[in-house]
Amino acid sequence: MADIKAGSKEKSKPSTKEEYKFRHLNVSADIGQYEIPTELVRRPGTNTSGLAVQVSVNSYPVISYPTKTIYQYDVLIGSGVEKRGLIKTVWNCTTLRNTLGGGWIFDGNRIAWALKDLSSEINVQIDLDAEKGQPAREGRSNRHRVVIRKTNIVNLAAVKAYLDGKMSFDNSVLEGINFLDHLMRETPSKHMIAIKRSFFHRKMVERLSIGGGVEAMKGVYQSIRAAQGGRLVVNVDVSNSTFWGNWQMHIVAVQLTGATDFYDLGNHVQPIKKTYISPFTEAPFMRDLKKLKKTRFYVKHRGLAERSKIFTVKDFSLKNTKQWTFNMKDSKTGTIVPDVSIFDYFKKRYNIHLEYPHLPVVETTKKNVAFPMECCVLDDGQRYPFKLNDRQTSAMIKFAVTRPQGRLEAINGGLELLNWKEDIYLKNYGLSIDDKMLQTQARLLAPPTIQFGNKIEKPMYGGRWRLDGKTFLTPNKIQLLSWGVCIINGLGGAEITVEVAREFIRKFVITYKSHGGRFRTDMPPIIIGQTDTGKAVMDIFKKTGDTFDARPQMLVFLMSGKDAFQYLRIKKSCDCRFGVVSQCMQTVHVMRAQPQYMSNVCMKFNAKLGGTTARVALKNPLGHFKVPTMIIGADVSHAAPGSIQPSMAAITASLDKQAIRYVAAAETNGHRVEMITTFNIESMLTPFIQEWMTDVGEGRFPKHVIYFRDGVSEGQYQHVLQQEVRDIKRIFTVLARENAMMKDSGVKFTVIVASKRHHIRFFPNGKPAGDANGNPVPGVLVERDVTHPFEYDFYLNSHSAIQGTARPTHYHVLMDEAKLDPNYLQNMIYEQCYQYIRSTTPVSLFPAVYYAHLASNRARSHEDISASLGPHTGKEQQKQNMKSLTSSERPPTEFKPLLVMDPLNRIGFSMWYV
Repeated sequence: MADIKAGSKEKSKPSTKEEYKFRHLNVSADIGQYEIPTELVRRPGTNTSGLAVQVSVNSYPVISYPTKTIYQYDVLIGSGVEKRGLIKTVWNCTTLRNTLGGGWIFDGNRIAWALKDLSSEINVQIDLDAEKGQPAREGRSNRHRVVIRKTNIVNLAAVKAYLDGKMSFDNSVLEGINFLDHLMRETPSKHMIAIKRSFFHRKMVERLSIGGGVEAMKGVYQSIRAAQGGRLVVNVDVSNSTFWGNWQMHIVAVQLTGATDFYDLGNHVQPIKKTYISPFTEAPFMRDLKKLKKTRFYVKHRGLAERSKIFTVKDFSLKNTKQWTFNMKDSKTGTIVPDVSIFDYFKKRYNIHLEYPHLPVVETTKKNVAFPMECCVLDDGQRYPFKLNDRQTSAMIKFAVTRPQGRLEAINGGLELLNWKEDIYLKNYGLSIDDKMLQTQARLLAPPTIQFGNKIEKPMYGGRWRLDGKTFLTPNKIQLLSWGVCIINGLGGAEITVEVAREFIRKFVITYKSHGGRFRTDMPPIIIGQTDTGKAVMDIFKKTGDTFDARPQMLVFLMSGKDAFQYLRIKKSCDCRFGVVSQCMQTVHVMRAQPQYMSNVCMKFNAKLGGTTARVALKNPLGHFKVPTMIIGADVSHAAPGSIQPSMAAITASLDKQAIRYVAAAETNGHRVEMITTFNIESMLTPFIQEWMTDVGEGRFPKHVIYFRDGVSEGQYQHVLQQEVRDIKRIFTVLARENAMMKDSGVKFTVIVASKRHHIRFFPNGKPAGDANGNPVPGVLVERDVTHPFEYDFYLNSHSAIQGTARPTHYHVLMDEAKLDPNYLQNMIYEQCYQYIRSTTPVSLFPAVYYAHLASNRARSHEDISASLGPHTGKEQQKQNMKSLTSSERPPTEFKPLLVMDPLNRIGFSMWYV
């Protein structure tokens, strides 16, 4: 068999059909304007299908809001580039408070509001040293100029006029709601830790150490918004976040670095050399320690009186307390004692014998001020800004998961902390909020019937079914002949032999056949792979091909541990080097060989080989749809904050009449760029449209395209329409003009944003809308009271929550050229959630978007980074992913494109990502 080299740029020449499908279209050419609305769709009506049910929603109606005149001011402290901490200190100082008087609201940056009308600007100088009763610091001024001038009058009558439908949403409405939002934040931000609209009390009981020196903490979230019914509501929910632990720094340091003890930490912070001739590189422990830079701490060796004196970590020295020396002035004689170590100083000055003198010294932002690590205590309430590791994430999920009753209790506890009735700022301005949770009339949509190959399933409102005795709707298209199994031992888990693997494969084949799977070969070749995973993939690819004298159709990997890096290496080799779908399984499950586990894997196995699990029972030949319809899903995922890895854009598209199977493509999309680029939309979507026309449309375009977009905020809705939808429409127009038979594409577009980034939760008032745990059953739909006042949005709970409190998906229709009836659209979305190809439950998010999310994460394995650099987490490894560009050549947001998946097996048109 031909050997295909890893990362090779050479690709076999595609057939004429493939060449046609993948050719580059000049869709970026200016070929006219497209009808893109500048206003979003208005709600056409509400759903009347299913049952009417009552549901409590964690929102509270605003009873009254200010009618007084509110003046807005611009606040300039210093030169305008001062840090938020200094701005807060100056704003809260006594001199400025006395100058301004009470009742002022401040956003913490540049805008303030008051009931007072200042006839002229305020221009004062604040001396913070004098405020603290300290002498002025030599050579360093602590004086700050404050200038406050009136810039606007906030007209809250505009908010009422908008809610009453008497005026459109404009800047005056935005200014009014923005003021109310900051008014609600003012009091809690003074006595709690404020993170945007979430507040965490320093004395919160619900705190949990999740490892690495990090604590999880529960708080309260509140947000005021305009809602359907001509009113304002306040959404209140539980908020979870992570903070540095309020512990001694050396204890945090050991947990953070993973050192076995304090001595291990001290012994492994010095720079290291990989080889004798290589340069020194920073030790991993020191790299981890530097996450503590900029954290605040106090020292404990001077007693409680010094606790209020806060220092900031500048860096960690490579010197320890015995190596760090300074010239000390003797307090009795006044003479200078040279070269006194910190260790000796603490012994002489404080009679403290440092237990861990070998630990790095903590340098502070104050000149020539440093402390032993064991004497420093991290100040409470400092948010942990880094991505959690797998173990921390698991602990955080367990901490955050709360059943509905527990969540209700936590929300009520949050309301007690917020204490709206006693809030002096709310009283002063005249904002009053009902403390009773809002009740809304919802709909409970009828559950669909699920069609398998040999049976139908009626899950009713339970939202679950089993695969026992059921065959898949469609099995693998081509009988499975050329497939192989590779055992990857040495990953830290249970290792298995070829005999154990063979017995598992025998049972797996029986299970797959019971679901309709088709085989020409029941027992594939099984090998134990090399330590080098890339070579292991090559070995099983060759072994399989040589055994059957045919290109492999499927490769199976039995892995002895959850090693994400090795998993990504396997996927990268299979997808991009050999173009073959693959299935990975954990050896711990292989040894158990439980029937349910094997059936669950069979769903993914079957999907990758071209089959489908099930569908909603057909209402007409087109399934849910009245006309030939193509569904497109899109998602952009971003790397963790601080990472320089590229954002990943993914697009999915349905390739059958009932929209069960989806193809997917992904590509780098710049650095933290949310809108998918024109080039990416063109290159990823064009071949999918052409494939749909060939396999589904019989040479014709779909009559209707529904574009589901995930992950965008309200402020980006118009960007989606004016950029992404315009680009998609342009593709159809170009394809129509290239085809002499078509004058125009004639495609009607519906554009919907699907989001789970919100704090709305449903609390049903018993059956039939609620389950035994108090969660909403699948099919609960909310369109009133907490939705947009006029635009077309709704919340749909389409899944059965396994644990915690169910989070519904928020759907917002941005554009609807097809003018779909709400009954039709909302039931279609709900029923599609039952067709998710690898599940025996309906899913919480529309499948096209769910698949796009899977594809964007899976495509991380396609990054053009050498495996020799290790996992794509360190800064140096991430830098390799960026093009070597100068600022004069291209913007720094340009990244290398992903490796191309090998086209020989048409893997790009399979469900490779599930």
